Amino acid sequence: MSGRSAPTGTTAAAAAIPLARPDIGPRERELVREVLESGRLSLGPQLERFESEFGSWLGAGSAVAVSSGTAALHLGVRGLGWGRGDEVVTSPLSFVASANCLLYEGAKPVFCDVDSETLNIDPQAAAAAIGGRAVGMLPVHLFGYPADMPALEQLAERHGLGIVEDACEAAGAVDAEGVRVGARGHPAAFAFYANKQLVTAEGGMLTTGDPALAERARSERNQGRGEDMAQMIHTRLGFNYRLSDVAAAIGVAQIERAEQILARREQVAVLYRERLDSIEGLVLPAENRAPLCRSWFVFTVQLPERADRDAVVDRLAAEGIQSKAYLPCIHLQPFYRDRFGFRGGEFPVAERIAARSLALPFFNTISEQEVDRVCAALRELLNA
Repeated sequence: MSGRSAPTGTTAAAAAIPLARPDIGPRERELVREVLESGRLSLGPQLERFESEFGSWLGAGSAVAVSSGTAALHLGVRGLGWGRGDEVVTSPLSFVASANCLLYEGAKPVFCDVDSETLNIDPQAAAAAIGGRAVGMLPVHLFGYPADMPALEQLAERHGLGIVEDACEAAGAVDAEGVRVGARGHPAAFAFYANKQLVTAEGGMLTTGDPALAERARSERNQGRGEDMAQMIHTRLGFNYRLSDVAAAIGVAQIERAEQILARREQVAVLYRERLDSIEGLVLPAENRAPLCRSWFVFTVQLPERADRDAVVDRLAAEGIQSKAYLPCIHLQPFYRDRFGFRGGEFPVAERIAARSLALPFFNTISEQEVDRVCAALRELLNA
């Protein structure tokens, strides 16, 4: 692609299209104003309301709101007692937090390769990765596509392993047995960062079917306070993982229109799929297989092998279209290379996907004309 001229399908005056944009409406503003006027900015009624309404919407036993998806993962790991010397099988194709949360407690991530279609943990690869020090698995529902939980649960039961689910990109997804991701009873972490399906700016949620684990998480998010949270009595080691009532209020409004948000994102994904389906060598995201249903977090394609991804990103940026290499493999991150000695070639499927993946602009309010513009620019670049 070097030496080629930039695409000419758009004009320099065209408005920039960002990679993501949060969808904040009048209801979010109304509830935030209520919190600001109440003077109760933290540990107030909106926090409990958000937990209750998210848990009910999801069908989960308990829901504990925290400051981030990473915090939720960490508390899930602690809730199952994973610690120093333990090994946990997980995916190398994920955001780094899904492995970092294990290191916080001294546990070791043991990576296994992924399925080339779903991009999630391959159960056969997971089985091969289970060693004598394994205590659990941490599957990731990557890009909102549910992992094969029935197969992974059978594997966990056979080996006596616990499960923590990274559902940070999968709010509203439904698995192959028709169960919403995060409602199978395992600790499951969700994230509400500004580019997610449901947003609170920063924030997360831990769901679980174990009331005792939920109570422990509520204590640990607030510096380990005891049952009477009003008293300055700390019964265990804890953290400052609280979610403000301002953020919780945004979350309440988002839950109220969650189905509308997810349906709109599905519509945007259909637009992309229709316009990109005929590009030779371009791999589109895996399709739903009812009752399994993806919750659309991003629209990530795998570029043809001949394409120079960095050049594609740069050329799209010149057209006012933001895109991003998404995601690099965790085991090839500098920190993991240095600490554990990982090298390229250990997980070939994950590495091949990571090297070709590109996230395109994807958000609730993107217009059909903007999708057309993105697709036309990408098509012209790849045809070049």
